[in-house]
Amino acid sequence: MGYPLRYFVPGHVWHITHRCHNRDFLLEYAWYRDLWVKWLQEGRDRYNVSILNFTVTSNHIHLLVLGQEDRDAIPRMMQLVASRVGATFNKRRGRKGAFWEKRYHATAIETDEYLARCSLYVDLNMNRAGAVDHPKDWKHSGYHEITQPKQRYRLIAVKELARLMGMPDGFDFREHYSGWIDNAIRKGNLSRNEIWSVELAVGSQSFVDMLRLKMGAMPRNKKSTATVHEGFHDYGMIDGENMLEWEIYNPSDF
Repeated sequence: MGYPLRYFVPGHVWHITHRCHNRDFLLEYAWYRDLWVKWLQEGRDRYNVSILNFTVTSNHIHLLVLGQEDRDAIPRMMQLVASRVGATFNKRRGRKGAFWEKRYHATAIETDEYLARCSLYVDLNMNRAGAVDHPKDWKHSGYHEITQPKQRYRLIAVKELARLMGMPDGFDFREHYSGWIDNAIRKGNLSRNEIWSVELAVGSQSFVDMLRLKMGAMPRNKKSTATVHEGFHDYGMIDGENMLEWEIYNPSDF
């Protein structure tokens, strides 16, 4: 069950997942996925929410956003997108009833390595499902804009995403991000990990405890599954170091 909408803490990154009712494939047709992206852009503009990444699948969505000072901005944006897509689908299909599950789930994600890993997880969703061999083959995701930023009609806050991942100035983020994706596919690290979609927060123990305190919950113990204890080997880590492989990537390797 998702957390109440009032719990969006400003200044933090949130990974939102929202499933179609009964997990039905109501977004099976590309036209409705296009419609979801269109209303996401409208919601972004209307409520000034920074969109960091997304993927629209055939029966659910993944969305990475940065919490705003206005705690109602993200809930209002989500309500707008969900209601317009659902109403359009039902009208066109002569259908009645819920389009989405009652609540979406929001997980707070720590920045730097944790955000990088979550973003890669979002982009590799359709690879895990076996629908495509590479994110570039799935139109309805932020991967395209992250690796090939648009000059006009931008949806993804690519510079903000790079900053929140801790990328230094002058870093070729676009090329290295593509390299991380390719490396994950090459190594076959595509398994599903539900912590990104079911936990209250994912990050270091101090981050998880801090979020729980801000949200009025008691800190969990040291064995909390919300804390990512393992290194980031899934996406090409240097053994023994808790950082992504961005320092050793060479553009000629890709």
